[in-house]
Amino acid sequence: MVGQLLLGLSILVGVHEWGHMVAAKAFGMRVEKFSIGFPPKIWGKQIGETEYSIGAIPLGGFVKITGMIDESLDTKSMSAEPEPYEFRAKPAWQRLIVMMGGIIVNVVTGIIIFIGLALANGEAYLPQEKLNEHGIVAYDLGEQLGFKTGDKVLAINGQSYERFSDLLSPDLLLGSDNYYTVLRDGNEVRVEMPNDFIDKFADKNNRINVITPRWKYSVGKVIAGSNADKAGLEAGDRILSVNGVETIYFDQLSKALDSFKTEQVTLKIEREGKIVEKNADVDSDGTIGFQPKDELDYVIRDFSFGEALSEGTYNAFAVVWLNIKGFKKMFAGDVDVRKSLSGPIKIATFFGGTWDWNNFWRIVGLLSMVLAFMNFLPIPALDGGHVVFLTWEIVTGRKPSDRFLENAQKVGMVILLSLMAFVIINDTISLF
Repeated sequence: MVGQLLLGLSILVGVHEWGHMVAAKAFGMRVEKFSIGFPPKIWGKQIGETEYSIGAIPLGGFVKITGMIDESLDTKSMSAEPEPYEFRAKPAWQRLIVMMGGIIVNVVTGIIIFIGLALANGEAYLPQEKLNEHGIVAYDLGEQLGFKTGDKVLAINGQSYERFSDLLSPDLLLGSDNYYTVLRDGNEVRVEMPNDFIDKFADKNNRINVITPRWKYSVGKVIAGSNADKAGLEAGDRILSVNGVETIYFDQLSKALDSFKTEQVTLKIEREGKIVEKNADVDSDGTIGFQPKDELDYVIRDFSFGEALSEGTYNAFAVVWLNIKGFKKMFAGDVDVRKSLSGPIKIATFFGGTWDWNNFWRIVGLLSMVLAFMNFLPIPALDGGHVVFLTWEIVTGRKPSDRFLENAQKVGMVILLSLMAFVIINDTISLF
């Protein structure tokens, strides 16, 4: 988990700072330092005019361009006449491109990653018509919304939808005044989604506690030495009932076994067209020891290169749009800031405890787009703050004073350090 986080951050910080450096060098600016990670320095090498280094604190990085007031607040040489190779000596439009360089490269990186994932993996989804063959299973949070197990979801906001994942898509969760139309016992019922539902969903304990597809099952792998093994269950068996309670759906089986913990139960089983009965002991966690095989009929779609190009680009920019909608929700008070902002500790949990390259690149692609978006915010010390000041200079023809830029940089650093402290403390608290 930690290794994936460090590798992911190193890639993202490296390409971001590389974007600044390449743009600066292209316009003849002197780049003194390029660092992945913050000091103290653990490795460094001088190549030409630039020192390339790795810092011990892997939460960011920086490029030091001569003649630029940045987070280092090195202003000693600013009183002298600018040299031709200095940042401050170049036209405003060149300086603007340099400051946008990191953001642009992060966007390009995110798009490339999402295109690659679409091309490599295609897409697997459960279409509406297959979902509604058996309906959904409603858990605690789903029941709070108004769903009931067995509901068949007909529409979202009065419109048809394509797949199960649309029912809890980020775009829907971040929207307002949403509702579902469901078929229940032959009648259409309207299920409202409160505007602050995202606040409940943001809790990590609730994300799997809303709704899932309802599915029939058969016995898959029987765990050797388990109660299922001792009872004589075989792969392919269908458990029709537990102590007379119908269990043709897996949620029914889970509920039935949970009610008979540590007891012996009678299983009515369909095996190769015949009905047999087996007695099995139920473990204290409400299981008997087999892996179920679902009978969900997923659609598998492969993308051509052109389709992957379109799909990947759309998915990449969808991340930015969802961040904008998320900020809107926070400012509207519909979502708790503590549940919405993630620091390095919480981000590490996104990667998971096992190494999965598909998941790794999906998270890195997402973070690349988030990093681009966050850096574009008009906060001094971020790229977006520099962009604002440079845009002002281009439009008005008046450059902000060095003293103003220095003070703005100090204010920005206070904001960023305060925000970093908040998310780290918040991440730590959320672990307990």
